[in-house]
Amino acid sequence: MASAGLQFFAFILALLGLFGAITATLLPNWKVNADVGSNIITAITQMQGLWMDCTWYSTGMFSCTLKYSILSLPVYIQAARTTMVLSCILSAFGICISTVGMKCTKLGGDRDTKSYTSFAGGVCFILAGIFGLVPTSWYTREIISNFLDPTVPESSKNEPGGAVYVGFISAGLLFISGVIFCTSCFKKQQGAWIYPTKQQFPATQQENKPGYNLKDYV
Repeated sequence: MASAGLQFFAFILALLGLFGAITATLLPNWKVNADVGSNIITAITQMQGLWMDCTWYSTGMFSCTLKYSILSLPVYIQAARTTMVLSCILSAFGICISTVGMKCTKLGGDRDTKSYTSFAGGVCFILAGIFGLVPTSWYTREIISNFLDPTVPESSKNEPGGAVYVGFISAGLLFISGVIFCTSCFKKQQGAWIYPTKQQFPATQQENKPGYNLKDYV
């Protein structure tokens, strides 16, 4: 029962990680650059995402421009697009597979089949967490290196936006849920290896063993 509750907790974490990964992929604020200027009225906030660049003016106006050309983008943005989409797809597959393999559901057949199914779902969650952690780390590294470069003007320096932090948290939740699903299956198999079932031998074998009669020696 405790293992079923732990799997349900991991499933909730995976759902939160899936929603967070989708949100981080679509948000336009992976990079943020606030330019106040000489007057607070003319202050603007420039945001750069994986799919679009947006500008927010202090007057309330908001405009976005889609990134149509793929080849003109830097390598880390192209890699971030690919890996974040893969993270969303793998986490969605993990949700479907783990639903069948969870102990609290009546799907998936017997216990051994459900154990293997939940293990497969955990592997999907772990891979989704890794694919979500790689682009956020690489993107953050590019932002920090650009920010610390003295040759880059101050107006061109950016800071990590909210989408990067959402991506980090989502990747962590997916990875933790995958580890929980995999270890719950390993504990069950390990218990069967440590405490094997005792083989019962029929009593007729002991009764039919040839013995020596004491009368032969009297």
